[in-house]
Amino acid sequence: MAENNTPFNKANGGNNAPKNNKNKTSSTLSYIYIIIAVAIGIYFLMSTNTSMQEVDNTQFKQMVENKDVEHVEYVSKNHRANIYLNKDALKQSRHESVSENVEGPQYFMSVGDYPSFQEDLKDIKATAIKKALAADTTLKETDIIDSYDFPIKQDNSRNWGWDLMIWFLPMLLIVGMMVMWMRSMRGGSGPGGGGNIFSIGKSRAKEFDEKSGQLVTFKDVAGLEGAKFEIEEVVDFLKNPKKYTVLGGKIPKGVLLVGPPGTGKTLLAKAVAGEAKVPFFSLSGSDFVEMFVGVGASRVRDLFKTAKEKAPCIIFIDEIDAIGRARGKNAMSNVNDERESTLNQLLTEMDGFSTNAGVIIMAATNRADILDRALLRAGRFDRQIQVELPNLSERLGIFGVHVRNIKIGPDVDLEFFAKQTPGFSGADIANVCNEAALIAARNNKEFVEKEDFLAAVDRIIGGLERRSSVLTPEEKRAVAYHESGHATVSWLLRYASPLVKVTIVPRGKALGAAWYLPEERQLTTYDQMVDEMTALLGGRAAEDVIFGQLSTGALNDLERTSKMAYAMVVYYGLDKKIGNVSYYDSTGQQEYSFGKPYSEKTAQEIDQQVHELVESCYQRAKAILEEHKDELEKLAKILLEREVIFAEDVERILGKRPFETSEESQATPETPSVEATPESPEDTNNDNLEQTNSPE
Repeated sequence: MAENNTPFNKANGGNNAPKNNKNKTSSTLSYIYIIIAVAIGIYFLMSTNTSMQEVDNTQFKQMVENKDVEHVEYVSKNHRANIYLNKDALKQSRHESVSENVEGPQYFMSVGDYPSFQEDLKDIKATAIKKALAADTTLKETDIIDSYDFPIKQDNSRNWGWDLMIWFLPMLLIVGMMVMWMRSMRGGSGPGGGGNIFSIGKSRAKEFDEKSGQLVTFKDVAGLEGAKFEIEEVVDFLKNPKKYTVLGGKIPKGVLLVGPPGTGKTLLAKAVAGEAKVPFFSLSGSDFVEMFVGVGASRVRDLFKTAKEKAPCIIFIDEIDAIGRARGKNAMSNVNDERESTLNQLLTEMDGFSTNAGVIIMAATNRADILDRALLRAGRFDRQIQVELPNLSERLGIFGVHVRNIKIGPDVDLEFFAKQTPGFSGADIANVCNEAALIAARNNKEFVEKEDFLAAVDRIIGGLERRSSVLTPEEKRAVAYHESGHATVSWLLRYASPLVKVTIVPRGKALGAAWYLPEERQLTTYDQMVDEMTALLGGRAAEDVIFGQLSTGALNDLERTSKMAYAMVVYYGLDKKIGNVSYYDSTGQQEYSFGKPYSEKTAQEIDQQVHELVESCYQRAKAILEEHKDELEKLAKILLEREVIFAEDVERILGKRPFETSEESQATPETPSVEATPESPEDTNNDNLEQTNSPE
């Protein structure tokens, strides 16, 4: 996708201005680089001889004792002593590293001022003479004192060239930077100002048009038929405005795309850019945010000013919740004024006294509940388009889009995998296709086969297989009975999701997992929710029936069951004692309140009803397993032996589901919902031990 970062050049004097400004900036940068290179070269030329080595006081004492020193030169400007060795010392192997530096100095040592260095040197010589006399008692001090004596020369000269460079170089760099800054002030038009510090308030939107190489069209967007219908109508508004205005209609001002992550909201906007044939400005909500006060509002003004000049056009703001959050909801007041001022400016530009004829605002978010109500009203975002998870036919189309560039084998049935992935978003399906291609490449295959797609689905739903994880026989047996309990109860309940596959091979952070087929339904009844809760508790009930004790493996089962029971009582009004009352707040206002919307007495009743509901489901699961205890043990033994069993094995042991219709028995199995057993008590706080793609 080509991006034109200077979309406003024609309005500022032609297309050559940005190019000239860029050349000027590049030329200035070249001068700066040359100055720095010259300074570095001068530094190395005027620096100390690189063949010298630094020594400490102990090493210098050893040189004096060995009579290696010819003379020492004291350099006053940097308080350093340069050490010159005599010719005999240079022939010794201990000075081999500096033997090539015949002219010297060979070593240097950091010292204090000159008088103190003289005193230290006298002490070093005296110590060397004492050691020599102690080693040979026949010697006298007068005989050897001359051999340990060497002259000290003092260098008081200054390197004026280097001193001047130290002062001159920073000034030169500052002047060079000022020259570059002044040149950038004279140039730099377009979004962001091309580095111009005074254009920080300019919009950072990127413009796309039919000349920018935009390749995404509605043909590349599979599924989302309802959303595409409304989006296509907006595009038609821009292409043929007279078709609507002749009847008195007005072009909508704003379109808000709302939906879960990965459902294709941004992709739809890209398709609009490819189909509209009008200028399309794209940016994210965070592009308005800056550390400087007032920058966000300034960028909003500049964005709409430029858009009016290009009208008719489209502005797309991705993740608009970054600036569109409801005002006055921050617990710490006056800490978010910059974001609120940006939102106020956006509200004014969208529907204020000024007119924005021909400018349509598109925005995307997955958190519409936190947006400011003034932003969502008619006249600003006239249309809110729900971009939901794809259904079966839409998933099939999405698979077709993502396998265009993948070499698939003849055994790959895309319709089969569309059925395998209910609840998957478009991004999830893209991930499945990519993961399948990686698995095939890892196994050196020429084509991506069916088993690669199956492995990819399992990998994404349940996590990576961990064959290296070692379980004790007792743990493995407990996991097998736990998963068999889920399989048995779900198989014998009418509304529970039917089983597809069970494994006790560790996958992700789970020790065992079961794949189920959740029904894609829009409404759920009381009996359906109770059956699902009973099936979730089948694993813990199996441990109780077989072993007579419970483990931590049912954490996720209990979590999901408790949430479902609480939702039935508090949200859906499905409890007879609490009645037809819902305490659910779709506006999201409750998260800012400190109290609950019901009394303490009602809270106690809710807790009691939730407890009774969960306990009744648990006892029901135990009763089913006690009645079919023999079948449960057979299923667990097969699972321990094979580690993986399928629906056919369960049917062979438990028989056909008595309530299964002929259509259901002929349906192709799917693998969307995963129930997993946690790895260890330490993992009991992990929220991802059990995953499900069911809408419920």
